[in-house]
Amino acid sequence: MLRLIMTTLSAGAVLTSAAWGSADNAPSPNPMPNAGESIVFDVYRDGDKRMGTHAVHFEQDGDDLLVSVDIELRAGLGPITVFRYEHQSTERWREGQLIGLNAETFKDGETYRVQAQTTNEGLDVEGETPDAGAISLEFPLSVLPSSHWRGYRTGAYDILNTEHGSELDVTVDYLGEEMLAADGASITAHRYRLSSDLTVDLWYDENGRWAGCQFEARGQTIRYERRADPLRG
Repeated sequence: MLRLIMTTLSAGAVLTSAAWGSADNAPSPNPMPNAGESIVFDVYRDGDKRMGTHAVHFEQDGDDLLVSVDIELRAGLGPITVFRYEHQSTERWREGQLIGLNAETFKDGETYRVQAQTTNEGLDVEGETPDAGAISLEFPLSVLPSSHWRGYRTGAYDILNTEHGSELDVTVDYLGEEMLAADGASITAHRYRLSSDLTVDLWYDENGRWAGCQFEARGQTIRYERRADPLRG
């Protein structure tokens, strides 16, 4: 098995110093959600062609916050499915840090599994990638996952790819405040751009909750529209 060890101290320093941008007037860090909250998106391609849902649910387990992510996307020609993507994961958070992860992703006809747990040195992650097969990495406890609901600091650093368990080198920029179609209306939201192998635009509402997403994939524009304000249900 391939063993990849990240430098815990230096990576942690990058994440800590990549604060929620004062120079670019980015808002304060997103608060942790409350148990019982849910964020549910309808996912569209090329305008109004609905292709599935992306849901995030939050529950309390003692001192820990459990975050369940369920993504089901399909695209087809009539009754024939030509694209299918599914992702289910459970994140365990304690005192604002990710301490555990179990994930399974079905993509391009293959299934990938990720498991993560804390050790004395950091977050130990076992994953699978299309190119390298099974991998094992160690991340700092300050690492952020690629599940988007938590939001990201501005700057350049590594995050945990929850599809494969690999490190994802990203640059995050704050693009400002704008109006966004969400919750059956138009809301004020803060827009960020996460640039890596894929460029993803993310929006967070004035309460810090994830409110929208858009990116280009396989020549199509993929757009998320939130069904309801998670604080109102």
